[in-house]
Amino acid sequence: MRFWKWHALGNSYVVVERRDGQALDPDLARRICDLRYGVGSDGVVEVVALAGSRAEIAIWNPDGSVAEFSGNGSRIAAAWLARRAETAQVTIDVAARSYPAAVREDGLVAMGVGEVEVGEIETIELGDERVELTAVSVGNPHAVVRAPAERAELLRLGPQLETHSRFPERTNVQLVQVDGPSELTVLVWERGAGETSASGSSAVAAAAAAVTNGWCASPVQVRMPGGELRVELDEENRITLVGPAEEICEGELR
Repeated sequence: MRFWKWHALGNSYVVVERRDGQALDPDLARRICDLRYGVGSDGVVEVVALAGSRAEIAIWNPDGSVAEFSGNGSRIAAAWLARRAETAQVTIDVAARSYPAAVREDGLVAMGVGEVEVGEIETIELGDERVELTAVSVGNPHAVVRAPAERAELLRLGPQLETHSRFPERTNVQLVQVDGPSELTVLVWERGAGETSASGSSAVAAAAAAVTNGWCASPVQVRMPGGELRVELDEENRITLVGPAEEICEGELR
């Protein structure tokens, strides 16, 4: 199986094409992501169908589950497709939603994420503790917590919130620290993957919650351990995600 490994701010995905109708399965997705027995990555982008400058993809988590969306994975797919199709403008289809994307002259990939759903601030119980969060849907679920960006706190809260009964399909978790009028520092606990250096959909969720709750204004510069992403929101909560996507290597998985 031919593969291409890319990363977006250290958040790595392996791109593979579906051949002869043979889809990936959970075991193979887990093997590809495994650093010891496979390629090693934070997920797999499976190209299901390809037609010129348009591709349908499926996104697999390291635990073998399928994600509804990944901002970084989808932008990686866009960059991969743009190179293959020799065009700057492409469209990526994920889970019945379409995302237009463009590789800009500076090499950054800008993807229209569309509208997101931002809930009211709510409080949930974690044992004897009460945690305030904002639930956000970016096609996939997120729980945004405004708190100092401390890794120990992420490792403590992340797995508890991911599997909380409030989120029957599990959730991604972000700790969001407001650094300025349009600046956030965000730590990410990714559903099915754990602590992640960067996440596109998490950057979108954090920025959308921050703007909606009045913590900051658009456009938002989101800093994560792997680097920065820019999130632009218009008046109707339609979002554009801008950031890098770079190829690491390509090869053959046996």
